[in-house]
Amino acid sequence: MKRSGFAMIMAIVIIIIIATTMTLSLSLSTQTNKRTLDIYLHEQVELYAKSATELAMLYIAKNGCTDDNFNTTLNEIYTINVVMRYVYPAQAPTGCTSYFNTSSLEQGASVLMDVTVSVNNPNIVSEPIRYFRRTIQKL
Repeated sequence: MKRSGFAMIMAIVIIIIIATTMTLSLSLSTQTNKRTLDIYLHEQVELYAKSATELAMLYIAKNGCTDDNFNTTLNEIYTINVVMRYVYPAQAPTGCTSYFNTSSLEQGASVLMDVTVSVNNPNIVSEPIRYFRRTIQKL
């Protein structure tokens, strides 16, 4: 009788140890999954910012300088916003606003682009991911 009582206590202790280990394992697995998803989304946001810059340059090449900003949502996950400011030597072409006038004729026309890509979907990330990129592109 003493042995069966001792065996019962040992079985309960082993079950408690296994349950604690499984709970810790599940918690670590969840944290690793969240970190992996955040790293993946951050890398995607950086790549989309570079692509949005190239797309805005294509837009300028196709339509000429416009004071339009470029805004879009991609796959209902990524929000992309491109703000363009033009820099012209001396006089800006008709229909274009020059935000920064330069007196140097050696400097050609340029565009200052502020690209912001963000992920704000609460179903995907617990904390918003936002990437900002400022570039100066020659026209």
